[in-house]
Amino acid sequence: MSHFFPRQSVEWRLEEPAAFRRLSLSIIEMALLTGIVLRVLRALTFTMGRASWLFYGAAFLVWTAILLGMTTAYLANWTIRSWLWRAPLFALIETAGEMGTSLVLIAMRREPEGTVRAEFHDWPSMALRALLQSELSICVWAALLACVIIFVRRSGMAPQVEGEPVDDEAVDHEPVDHGVTS
Repeated sequence: MSHFFPRQSVEWRLEEPAAFRRLSLSIIEMALLTGIVLRVLRALTFTMGRASWLFYGAAFLVWTAILLGMTTAYLANWTIRSWLWRAPLFALIETAGEMGTSLVLIAMRREPEGTVRAEFHDWPSMALRALLQSELSICVWAALLACVIIFVRRSGMAPQVEGEPVDDEAVDHEPVDHGVTS
């Protein structure tokens, strides 16, 4: 019998796909992908939404989940101490991907800016707004996430996890394997 169909369901194991793991280790790929997806989602929302607050609210929740989920997936590979520079850099690269996509959408006359289509002269103010929004969202999220992780480690809620973060100087260029398996 094939190993794909084990005799007992206990033999089933959930394994993380190698492709997403490799993607989550690269700040450039994760941040650019996040920026592109978020800008296209924004353009679709403001083009197709037709002033429905329910639609805008749902799109905002999806936008937040994508941004913070991708940020978490990237930061989870590294020690908390290195998040101090990784989170702002992620936000900067995410904004670059978002604004590159915005330039393409403006050239195609598909980038909304309020109730009208954005023009190239609108781009600098859109870029600044996107950068401030991403930096604030990602840095506040990283700080909140770090506080929760440190609290759980020190409170004894997770005894199988080390009490203090690993020293960055020994593994600054290597991702941390937290040993979490399903």
